[in-house]
Amino acid sequence: MSSPPPTRWAAFARDTNETKIQLALNLDGGAFPPDTDSRLQVDSNTDGHATQASKSQTISLNTGIGFLDHMLHALAKHAGWSLALACKGDLHIDDHHTAEDVCIALGYAFNKALGTPTGLARFGYAYAPLDEALSRAVVDLSNRPYSVVDLGLKREKIGDLSTEMIPHCLQSFAQAARVTLHVDCLRGDNDHHRAESAFKALAVAIRQATSRVAGREGEVPSTKGTLSV
Repeated sequence: MSSPPPTRWAAFARDTNETKIQLALNLDGGAFPPDTDSRLQVDSNTDGHATQASKSQTISLNTGIGFLDHMLHALAKHAGWSLALACKGDLHIDDHHTAEDVCIALGYAFNKALGTPTGLARFGYAYAPLDEALSRAVVDLSNRPYSVVDLGLKREKIGDLSTEMIPHCLQSFAQAARVTLHVDCLRGDNDHHRAESAFKALAVAIRQATSRVAGREGEVPSTKGTLSV
């Protein structure tokens, strides 16, 4: 009788002079790790714009930047994750440190939760629309961090998030997660729609890339025999 696959989860806390972040992630939904930071209050009954609980997922986000919460909520929901994340950052300066550090922390937790990428699809790609906007995302669990992001955003800000930070967030995630990703918004008139369709496409591509392939348990999806550097 084969043993069940390992739980793909991670908990992470990072305190600096610029941001204080607590994060818990389960790539397959469900419960959070037992070592989740006690400062991270995860209450599925909380009424928040980026809080959602179902039988398969718990999502609770509070970065202090509403539109960033909205994008990460879309990412977690459509990737199938349970994700709890709280950040207190130096927003009196601007949004840069908070947005960057949150996405670095999320990428680090993703990499830690994924572990050795054996028996996985490795590659994932998806298109996602939001009304008139259409985005494409392609992901490789390569252990070769690289990103190409072209969203064609024109506004200076969406809510309280600078549009220049949106591609930078995806780039920061890719670096810390040690993945290759290409994300392009192919069309769209509304910057909110362009950004959100991009995060949704990325979510579906990640879900595909991290899916386990029956019959390939323990196999490294690489001609080199390793995905390590």
